[in-house]
Amino acid sequence: MKKTAFITGATSGIGWATSCKLHQLGYRIIATGRRSDRLNELYSLLKTNILTLQFDVRDRESVNKAIESLPTDWSQIDLLINNAGNAHGLDLIQDGHWEEWENMIDINIKGLLAVTEAILPKMIERKSGHIINLGSIAADQAYAKGAVYCASKAAVSLLTQGLRLDLNSLGIKVSELKAGMVETEFSLVRFKGNQAKATAIYQGLEPLTGNDIADTIAYMAEAPPHVNLAEVLMLPLAQASAHTFHRNPS
Repeated sequence: MKKTAFITGATSGIGWATSCKLHQLGYRIIATGRRSDRLNELYSLLKTNILTLQFDVRDRESVNKAIESLPTDWSQIDLLINNAGNAHGLDLIQDGHWEEWENMIDINIKGLLAVTEAILPKMIERKSGHIINLGSIAADQAYAKGAVYCASKAAVSLLTQGLRLDLNSLGIKVSELKAGMVETEFSLVRFKGNQAKATAIYQGLEPLTGNDIADTIAYMAEAPPHVNLAEVLMLPLAQASAHTFHRNPS
């Protein structure tokens, strides 16, 4: 029987690429996100062995309803990819905005918890499953003007460690992929659609792509049953730390 992967934030970037990669490897894909047009596009691309669910991870009631609506033959989720997340603004903490902080906390932390809470019981019942949380190098190394985003990713990292401890005796793998600079819609969202600002972040270097991350997620998911790649840090060659980059002159 094909394994089933549940992927949040599947409408772009890492989530989209991961959906395609795992589908290529023979997984059945439950692709989730807020944008119905993107979900429909992904469905049309993959065509078979895909089911889409539209919801916002910030809305716990919608999360629960969506997961409860899964057909019986799709309800056994073998692999949960908690990918949905975002950053808003790049400001000194004293110049920051409460709404942006709340948005990051609600999606990056509470959203991850809501989805995990809804899916975990059946994994526990079967004593089988794998949870991969998308983290960031920002969890370990804060950078200026990113305090709340960094804090939210630090929370993801510690939640991952706590889940691994609590589920250790139940045969459930819990892993985290901490990424450095990846060129997706991340910066475009952070800068509220300002394409010039978003593009400038990646100038003079070659960042990771969504496909690079998807390949590593697939490697983690396909490891032998006794192997758990518990924490993976993935950087582009031009990045040495959260705030150290080698940029070629333009």
